[in-house]
Amino acid sequence: MAGVVEKAPHQGRPSVVSSDKREEVRPAKRNLMWFLRILGPGLVTGAADDDPSGIATYSQTGAQFGFGQLWTSLYQIPLLIAVQECCARIGAVTGKGLAGVIKEHYSRKILVGVVLLVVVANTINIGADIGAVVAALQLVAMAPFWLYAVLTTAIIIALEVWVSYKTYAKVLKWLSVALLAYPATALIVREPWGKILWATFVPHIEFTFAFLFIITGVFGTTISPYMFFWEASQEVEEEIAHDLPMNRAKRPQLPVDFIGNMRIDNAVGMVAAEIAQWFIIMTTATVLFSHGVKNIATAADAAKALEPLVRSFPNSGQLAKDIFAVGVIGLGFLAIPILAGSSSYAMSEALNWKEGLSRRFADARGFYGIIIVSTVAGLAMNFMGVNPIKALVFTAVFNGIAAVPLLYLIARINGSEAILGSQKGGIWSRSIVWITFGVMALAGVALLYTTIMPH
Repeated sequence: MAGVVEKAPHQGRPSVVSSDKREEVRPAKRNLMWFLRILGPGLVTGAADDDPSGIATYSQTGAQFGFGQLWTSLYQIPLLIAVQECCARIGAVTGKGLAGVIKEHYSRKILVGVVLLVVVANTINIGADIGAVVAALQLVAMAPFWLYAVLTTAIIIALEVWVSYKTYAKVLKWLSVALLAYPATALIVREPWGKILWATFVPHIEFTFAFLFIITGVFGTTISPYMFFWEASQEVEEEIAHDLPMNRAKRPQLPVDFIGNMRIDNAVGMVAAEIAQWFIIMTTATVLFSHGVKNIATAADAAKALEPLVRSFPNSGQLAKDIFAVGVIGLGFLAIPILAGSSSYAMSEALNWKEGLSRRFADARGFYGIIIVSTVAGLAMNFMGVNPIKALVFTAVFNGIAAVPLLYLIARINGSEAILGSQKGGIWSRSIVWITFGVMALAGVALLYTTIMPH
């Protein structure tokens, strides 16, 4: 590449100072290996969307309302793809995480409010997810709660803090395979496919507190703040891992196919997340709702409840329970570090600390310190009399409400030529992100109205 190359100290990667032209690199041949290689931040973020908190929310949805909210899995797809593509593009184009962009272009009060929302929601989520993973582990192999909880926390911290980013990214990528547990569980259960297809395409809405509370939780755990921050920062990590240079404006000089590959990766991840949600709601509706089991406290409870009710073939109940539980465990090990990591990215950018999983611990002590403290705080919630498990659906609802102001900022940034230049969102991207903001705001207002009004 033409141009003198120097190190950009804030990112630790080369910066081109005499040329702003994008390097013309011939796109790679598109085959299966190419497809698997480009999957990364989008796939991992999509899989993390179905964390134990999300699984519990979707399970409660199916148990309480049957197929009544199955349609959300379909109609959330364009909203989720648009929002996460926007966040990924913001990170890729600016070379900064979402908090860094907000810090540069908005007031400190807005930045502090955004970071606090994310950190509070993530910490509660971490505690709930650790508890859910341990409960699922106990279904597979019984051992003391404290032992599983401490081991889970130690393994997650060790992998995230002391394993290199390139290796750790591969670990997260393979953990996303846990999403397959839910289609596998559904195949064991006899399903009324006619009713399922009708409920998938034809929306059903009830103007009751219980229905709107759960649907706000479904939207909140699907279109969730921690995902916004994580995927934006992971695109920056990918640029660092690929040693992309910086131009005169201190922005990444992206290869010609970078944005296109990012969009494919993002779409695959978000569609996979919604397919898993669809199967979870479908399975719990068929098995639990139809047998009068209408209250699920945890994802592990949902797995346990399947066992005596699934009778497709000998030992099918045990198999369904085990597969469902393994999915909870795998996605918990995927989502917990992402929750801690997104909090750390947000706080580190706000405090102007060195940050990034591509850095060594000695070079980013504050960044890794936040990861450790937030994960240990989540662990402590399970031993302090706080019941994070009961907070699962409430956390999802909180995320749904917290996402509204964040989506407003993201929509503003997405349409800003001053921030994104020629890579600002097109008409479809801008429209769908604003529609998502409107849908989330409407769900929050409807929930508030039904809370105030007698029910």
